[in-house]
Amino acid sequence: MKAKALTSKGTRDFNSAQIFKRDFIISCIKNSFNTFGFSPIETPSFENTETLLGKYGDEGDRLIFKILKSGNFKKNIDDSTLLSDNLSLISSNISDKALRYDLTIPFARYVVQNQNEINLPFKRYQIQLVWRADRPQNGRFREFLQCDADVIGSKSLLQEVDFIHLFSDVFKNLKIPNCKIRINHRKILIGLSQVLKLEEKLIELTVILDKTDKIGKDKVVIEVIKLGLDPSLQDVLVNYLSIDGDFINSISSLNNLFNTSTIGLEGVQDLNSIYKLIHLNNLGNTKLVLDTSLARGLSYYTGTIFEVNASEEVNIGSIAAGGRYDDLTSVFGLNDVSGIGVSFGLDRIYIVMETLNLFPKIDKTKVTVLFANTNKNHLNYLLNGVNHLRLHNINTDFYPDVVSLKKQLKYANNIAVPYVVIVDDNEVETSSYCLKKMNDGSQITLSIEEIVKILKK
Repeated sequence: MKAKALTSKGTRDFNSAQIFKRDFIISCIKNSFNTFGFSPIETPSFENTETLLGKYGDEGDRLIFKILKSGNFKKNIDDSTLLSDNLSLISSNISDKALRYDLTIPFARYVVQNQNEINLPFKRYQIQLVWRADRPQNGRFREFLQCDADVIGSKSLLQEVDFIHLFSDVFKNLKIPNCKIRINHRKILIGLSQVLKLEEKLIELTVILDKTDKIGKDKVVIEVIKLGLDPSLQDVLVNYLSIDGDFINSISSLNNLFNTSTIGLEGVQDLNSIYKLIHLNNLGNTKLVLDTSLARGLSYYTGTIFEVNASEEVNIGSIAAGGRYDDLTSVFGLNDVSGIGVSFGLDRIYIVMETLNLFPKIDKTKVTVLFANTNKNHLNYLLNGVNHLRLHNINTDFYPDVVSLKKQLKYANNIAVPYVVIVDDNEVETSSYCLKKMNDGSQITLSIEEIVKILKK
């Protein structure tokens, strides 16, 4: 039986119009990356399994696509291992590579592997595909493009300030209105776990807090009580989740809440310093908000964390995110190197721009002129004209088959080519070409050099 022609779940095909729109977004993001002093790198699509596993927490590890070992991977594995209920044991024996889950861990590996060739602080951007075995839903896919920018080798809070301005610059250039940058700090979350006497359940606590937008504050309280919260501390959690509104007032409330947590106060101080450097500068339509429920589930974050949400008109979740990760490179043997990075979600940004009708007029084709093919005796003359225009960097194509001119003009209209060149006996005899403007149907017979001048304009 023949296989059905279907894409794999969580993946997509893109037509030309979609790719042109995606390229528009990528171009805007890349321009901002360049403006802010980042340089591009690329890493392989797959890494050694040991490079990725254990860096994203248990939930992240489960979503990593593993690649079977090459050749007969069963050759040196005994039957008892293959029949075992220990999935981790089976996996380690049959797979030693995996598709990258994100671009941050491969970047940390890159820094360690190339530490003698790079200068710190090192600013890089990377725009490549990543893969996650997640449940596909609106704005979430198993294969998607990440647009990352990171600085490694600096602990200065000026980096946080600069990334906030980077967020603002990108979304200003894309003309996405009313973006909200939500900011929090992992030290504040650690402080909260101390105040709530849940230090040993920090990871579980952050996972619950990160669901606040989805399940609401009341259910968060219920989930944390199930986690083991002492009922006498319930009001502390409620007060924490109620912190909202003015940034300065939020800072004051957190200072009062964490008067017994040194690490919590360190996080509050960092956010206060960042705000003082930000609030006098223009972020345009972008708003900076302290969000105490923001937790960012990835376990490698240690400091400031960000998420950016678009206008409330589009319920799509975050369209960009990131944070500080101190000493991430230590997992590969390079200690005391602090880093911070952000990632822009191309697919979600695309959905926002499509929903709000923000894309500028984007051509269906990059072809400027199409040569109609109406007479097999004139093929050499036709190709001479095509090659002449291409030599002058004019995007030029030709219709490959000799069919009716009507059919070829219909084809040109369908792909939105602005000009068509028609070649027939009269044009060949006079060493000229007939240039037809498709938007109004006007046409004029010219030399190929005159056509170049018109199309160059």
